[in-house]
Amino acid sequence: MSQIISGPPRPVDSAARVVTVSGEIDLRTAQALRERLDPLTAGPCPDLVLDLRAVSFIDCAGLGVLCRARNRVLARHGRLRLAGAGTFLRRVLRHAGLAGAFEILPDAPAAAAGPPTATTNPDATT
Repeated sequence: MSQIISGPPRPVDSAARVVTVSGEIDLRTAQALRERLDPLTAGPCPDLVLDLRAVSFIDCAGLGVLCRARNRVLARHGRLRLAGAGTFLRRVLRHAGLAGAFEILPDAPAAAAGPPTATTNPDATT
């Protein structure tokens, strides 16, 4: 089961927001993640941290969502950081030619360590 765990984005520092993602980011879940990230990257100078510690898989659709978020942030003179990107994700980024495209934090920021306040599950029916 894949899910995007997030609540109201939590501040990391004075302006950064954290979105915690878990499970698989693939064709089936990419749209839900994009819908979560688009409002967060819509304003001026967005500062966003994606906590990817619990991501177990990412395919080209997932990479596309990350690239879309990066492009939207950069177009608005903001900052996007990937936190907790382990060896697996770094390898995927390198093989996709995206190794230098993202700012990678060595671990998740302290503000991301707490439990999520809400869960968005793309598998759930409404």
